[in-house]
Amino acid sequence: MNLGLILICGVLALKAELPVELAPGSQLRSVDVVLDCHYIEEAVGGFPGAFAGSFSSDPATLVLRGVSIADDGSLDSVTNYEAPGTNTDSASPIIFEVSASLVPVPYAESLLHADCAGEEVTCEISPYSLHLADEGPSQASWFMGTLKLSSGISIALVLKVSSDREEDDRMVVLHPRLKVPVSKEGTVLTTVEFQLSSRTPTLRTRLGTSVTLDCSFALASSSPLASLEWRLQHRGSGRRVFHYQAGDVAQAEQSMAHVDVGQLLETGDASLSLHGVGVGDEGTYICLLSTPQHQAQNIIQLQLVEPPRVRLFPELVSREGDGATTLTCEISGYYPLDVSVKWTREAPDDKDKVPISGSSTYFSSHRQAQDGTYSINSYLSINTATELGPITYRCHVSHLALEEPITASAQLRAPEQKTSKELVGAFIATFIFLAALVGLLLRRRKTVDPKSEKSLDTSG
Repeated sequence: MNLGLILICGVLALKAELPVELAPGSQLRSVDVVLDCHYIEEAVGGFPGAFAGSFSSDPATLVLRGVSIADDGSLDSVTNYEAPGTNTDSASPIIFEVSASLVPVPYAESLLHADCAGEEVTCEISPYSLHLADEGPSQASWFMGTLKLSSGISIALVLKVSSDREEDDRMVVLHPRLKVPVSKEGTVLTTVEFQLSSRTPTLRTRLGTSVTLDCSFALASSSPLASLEWRLQHRGSGRRVFHYQAGDVAQAEQSMAHVDVGQLLETGDASLSLHGVGVGDEGTYICLLSTPQHQAQNIIQLQLVEPPRVRLFPELVSREGDGATTLTCEISGYYPLDVSVKWTREAPDDKDKVPISGSSTYFSSHRQAQDGTYSINSYLSINTATELGPITYRCHVSHLALEEPITASAQLRAPEQKTSKELVGAFIATFIFLAALVGLLLRRRKTVDPKSEKSLDTSG
């Protein structure tokens, strides 16, 4: 990290601590955003024995020229990019200069401040096959730039090559490898013709909730929107979820899917809303936008999760009977399938919980409910005759939907241990017995005494 970037990051850190009231005083400033990239190209006619479909990767630089960034004075030390020179041999780095005069670059501020925010930016540039309705695919002077931030933002840029030289072909200098015109400094000049972005490349939500899959775009005025299609791919099969063709009525293939066509046409918001999602809605969603010339897509992963419910029974174990007892840990209502169960035991003199494994633990088979969730039972066999003191048994359940495992416990009483309920019951039973005995004696005395007095009177 150079000194200029350190100063910028320091100012931004100070800015984050300042009151929000300063934000209205910010002004838009035009700056250059420079990104380290890789130029990816299919290896055609490479070295002998090369596999078909293999790709080459070379260092490249992407320069986003003159993007508008909100500035309240923290960008004073930012300088414009200067090309290193006019060296354009095949071994020199490939530099793409991108003008956003026709179509703005989204999330430019996040790209500029990625280093300060501790984010990683992945940048790839590759040749782009232009689709012409009448002429078929063409690959003349077009490239695709793909940017991904570790925070989850993804951006696709369709770039068209331009030139700052005279129209006379004798004045045009071609890049030795890309075979496209270059500037006087040896850089490839391009303009953004079409951009597609998303803030949610991966989403995780619970069953029955509503979720929005973000997809936004912008087009040059010379290239109108032709169609939007949302597709779902999952486990080798796919289906269309939503489709819009310019001039036609939008078609939702299922009632729970919705795209606001008004926002689609006015602001470029192609986001898909899903209501009451179920297990069948999980998978890879593709937002595919087309113009008469271009096609670009966002890929969004939707993962559904549901945490398990855990119950351990019996909660209280006595030492009666033959000494064999089975504890049942009932785990139900979870999704996806994978779940982890561990058993531990803990005696009063144990410092830590002791793991239990081996033949004393076993599982039932998985069961699937109508809503797609799963259930399973885990069993623990214990011999109460060999346990001399009070023992706590615990069932620990881990699952993708849980930040921490769920724990359920059962108690094994000590042989001499009596619960408070049993002691109260014994006291009440003893009291009732004594009361009944005293009552019986009193009734017997009243019955015997009158007879004794009558006998005495008769003898007299």
